[in-house]
Amino acid sequence: MDPNKTLHTIALGQGQDVVALEKLSIGHKEGHWVMLQNVHLMPGFLVELEKKLDEYAGSSHQNFRLFLSSDPSAGIPIGLLEKSIKLTNEPPMGLKANMQRAFSFFDKEAFEDNDTKIKTVLFGLCYFHSVMLERRKFGPKGWNMFYPFSIGDLRDSAIVLSNYMTTNAASGKIPWDDLKYLFGEIMYGGHIVDDRDRRFCKAFLDNLMQDSLLDEAEMFPYIEGKNVSFRCPPALTYDKYLEYMESDLPGETPLAFGMHPNAEIDFRTNQCNQLFQTLVELQPKDSGAGDGGGNPRNDKIMEFIGRCNDEVQLDTNRINIEEVAGKLNEENRGPYQNVFLQECE
Repeated sequence: MDPNKTLHTIALGQGQDVVALEKLSIGHKEGHWVMLQNVHLMPGFLVELEKKLDEYAGSSHQNFRLFLSSDPSAGIPIGLLEKSIKLTNEPPMGLKANMQRAFSFFDKEAFEDNDTKIKTVLFGLCYFHSVMLERRKFGPKGWNMFYPFSIGDLRDSAIVLSNYMTTNAASGKIPWDDLKYLFGEIMYGGHIVDDRDRRFCKAFLDNLMQDSLLDEAEMFPYIEGKNVSFRCPPALTYDKYLEYMESDLPGETPLAFGMHPNAEIDFRTNQCNQLFQTLVELQPKDSGAGDGGGNPRNDKIMEFIGRCNDEVQLDTNRINIEEVAGKLNEENRGPYQNVFLQECE
């Protein structure tokens, strides 16, 4: 197979639906591969695409393949999803897992060929990348908006780092200001549209990307006196770096991001709510009553209310507010007594 002739890649956007349909028509007849990227941007076109695939179902060339890429979206037709083999690519949970994944992205042999300074800065860059990803789980406490940081940002930053270090090899100095601008304003900053988020990204890079990084600097910000520490190691081999992350990186804590430990409460609460909501949705639904209608949930609630009324006998067990109030000294009645009476009512 010659990709130049039989692979068609189209990034969907305004006006690209016509091009996509044209390539699909050619591909299904001649057995080509068609790749449609970012299909979530054109949900209306996906309805038409689903109908086209139904037309092609019985007459397509056996080598014809259609690939779709998308961000998570509710606009993709269910029928299209049912026809597809689905693959997801999501960052792992936790700072350690993200750092290990980020570092493992680099080729071992190419990494070993780097200068010791480049190795150290790359390690710091992996930590920075992991922080950018993991802060998203804290919601507005982490970022004011949800930004699509990806491994591509880390890859491009590493390429820029290598090129700049090669250019400045003669001077022996690391151009920190240039690197911070490229990382914080272009590579990662290119996603950031909120002024305060951009300010945070710049401040975090200012704290991390400096000469002290080459001298085993403390990587967790504002960590003095909190009995937690994670220092940048001296230049190690590829395997030793992975071993260092596994053994020396502390357990999950908001302190790694410069945040108060209480920042985790809201995140964990939302996580629990989401888990139990999913469990409720997965519960088998009761069938309706004999007439084929009714809401099983409401029926259970009304049954419970009726049972409570029968057992508690509300009419005969009501609290006599006047009698209770009469036993309280009005002159010494304070907030606790007033709230008590309100609760009785």
